[in-house]
Amino acid sequence: MSDPHARTSPASPATALVLIAEDEAEIADILIAYLQRSGLRTQHASDGQQALALHKTLKPDLLLLDVQMPVLDGWKVLSEIRSRGDTPVIMLTALDQDIDKLMGLRLGADDYVVKPFNPAEVVARVQAVLRRTRASAPAATQMLRVGPFQIDLDNHEASVQRDGQTQTLELTLTEFKLLACLMRAPKRAFSRAELLVNCLPEGDTQERTVDSHVSKLRKKLEALDIQGVPASVWGVGYRFGAEP
Repeated sequence: MSDPHARTSPASPATALVLIAEDEAEIADILIAYLQRSGLRTQHASDGQQALALHKTLKPDLLLLDVQMPVLDGWKVLSEIRSRGDTPVIMLTALDQDIDKLMGLRLGADDYVVKPFNPAEVVARVQAVLRRTRASAPAATQMLRVGPFQIDLDNHEASVQRDGQTQTLELTLTEFKLLACLMRAPKRAFSRAELLVNCLPEGDTQERTVDSHVSKLRKKLEALDIQGVPASVWGVGYRFGAEP
């Protein structure tokens, strides 16, 4: 259960979220103030166990983690965080000793700050780590998902989930474009003219050509016992599926 006194900034959801695991309220308040002033959202955990719980539920973009935390110390928290994934972690320690720095680096800390620290420096470290980790992160794959259908736009792959199994759809380029166009707005009815312009090769100018490609796509899906995709809309054209 989260701490009723946990503090979160009201900044935009698009802003990076920093989880501050620090048991000294005065230090936590200073960090919260400086980070929020820099446009970052914050959440506070006052012990190691709460830090792990909030990390699991909130999935912060970065964790500021004090080494000397109650319940679970910072090393144990860091070890568990690393077993879960690669959330960037900056350690806060009052012990300026090489052994502590080596411990943090060995367990996977991204940086460390020694107390007493300049809060402005902490903010600069946070921003630097966020820039570095975001720059090295792989670009997100563009995916479309509607019901059991999934389309990978980057790799031009379409599939459907059937009985717990992923079935790849063997589609022509035009069929793939048609399915992707309809999935982008599954409740919208597209005219044949729209589908002709967006999905068919240059040189095809007959709207009835769309009907032929839709028919072939439909037959491939019916072979997998998927009915009514794409659905005909009388007097208009097609939508992804029939209205529920």
